[in-house]
This record gives sequence, structure tokens and C-alpha cells, in this order.
Amino acid sequence: MPHFFINSNQIEDNTVNIVDSENYRHIARSLRAKVGENLLLIDEKGIQYETVISKISSDCVWAKIEKSYPSKRFLEFDLYLAQSPLRSDAQSLLIEKATELGAKGIYPILTDNCALNKSVIEKKIPKWNKIMYEASKQCERAFVPECFNLTSIDELLNSEKFNRVFVFCERIADKTIRESLLEKPICKGERVLVIIGAEGGFSQREFEYFQDNKLEMLTLGDLILKAETAVVVALGNIIYEYSNFKK
Repeated sequence: MPHFFINSNQIEDNTVNIVDSENYRHIARSLRAKVGENLLLIDEKGIQYETVISKISSDCVWAKIEKSYPSKRFLEFDLYLAQSPLRSDAQSLLIEKATELGAKGIYPILTDNCALNKSVIEKKIPKWNKIMYEASKQCERAFVPECFNLTSIDELLNSEKFNRVFVFCERIADKTIRESLLEKPICKGERVLVIIGAEGGFSQREFEYFQDNKLEMLTLGDLILKAETAVVVALGNIIYEYSNFKK
């Protein structure tokens, strides 16, 4: 069933009035939807609406609400990714998969081995936000995550926004995700930051920074993974292990 984000102020008399141009074009023009077809809508409060199209005009789609309920398409903790951007298609794939896996936000970070320079990264952030929006629609997420402005690892850690920070660095990793969560499970509502480096990994200077700041350095196993693969494996395993050890 097609899935679209709306605002609750579009609802009147148990009908959703879809007048914003992007959703209207997608429904009426791209999908060529017809009266009687179903739409799945979700508002800014995370309320899901199962609807049936009742009328289509030249600039509006009316959808009658048949059922509404709180969406369950979100994680019980806030999962953030800090990641050194990759080149073109690999980064687009990474952004899409992190969104599908429930990341609440992505922080592009400049690292010593980053493949892109600062100006290129800053120009691409609007594109990455659009990818996250489209991926959120496709996998029926309750909320659209955000790709934040370019930052550094040091700035993120000094912000003290996060309850847990995991750095994935195979060369000097201390433990696995399972071992870490056995010692200290992630609690519901916690803000968790996952840090993953560039295709060439972290530099010796960055390894020393992690050690000096006593960050948890984790491994994904004996295999060496490409950065975009490491993101999928890391986030997927954290979500899986949280379900085993959650408090």
C-alpha cells in the first residue's frame, strides 16, 4: 500500500485533504491512483491512517479514514550514525540502508581518511536528506530521520548528547557488540551513537584519540568489510542484540 507523510491539520471530518504539491503529484500523476484505492498515511505525531481515496480533483486528493492507530515503525531507543562520507553511489546506498534500519539521524564527519572534501559534503547534504525521506516512505517509517550538518567526532562527543558511543575499528577493537551489551544493555529511550570511518578506516591519530577518550571500540568479526557494509552490519546487530538484552 502506498505510504505518505502528512500533517494532522490536513484532517477534517474524518477525511485527509492532500493538497501539498509533492504528495499530490506522486499520488495523482505518478501512481495514477483512482477513487476507491487505498493509501497509508502518517502524521507528524506518528499516527498511522488507513484510508480510501474518495475524490481526486486537479489539485487535491481526498482520502477517507477507515482506521487509525499509533505506528510501531520506530526503535525503542534513539540510534544515530556518525560516518565519514563515501563517494557517490556507495554513500547513497549507505544513507538509504541506515534509514531502513531505523537510524534517527546521520552525522557526516570529517576524518583523516575521508574520501570527500568539506565543500563537496556540504553540497550533498540536501540530497542525502531527500534519500532519507524517500526511504522512510518506502519502508513505512513513523518519522523521517535527518542528515545533519557536517561535524567532527570531537564536536559530537563534546556535545554530550549521547548515552552510549560505539566505535567500530577492526584493528584495535576490544570486544563484540554482544559482549558490550552483555556487560551493559542499551536501555529504552537512550541515545546511542555509532561511529564508522572512511573506506580506508581510521588513522593512527584517531585510534589514539578513541583510546584517550576511553570509547568502546567494537569489532564486527574477523572479516574486513567495506564501509557501507559495515554500517548495515553494525546497525543491524545493535538492533538485534538490543532485543535480546533490553531493559
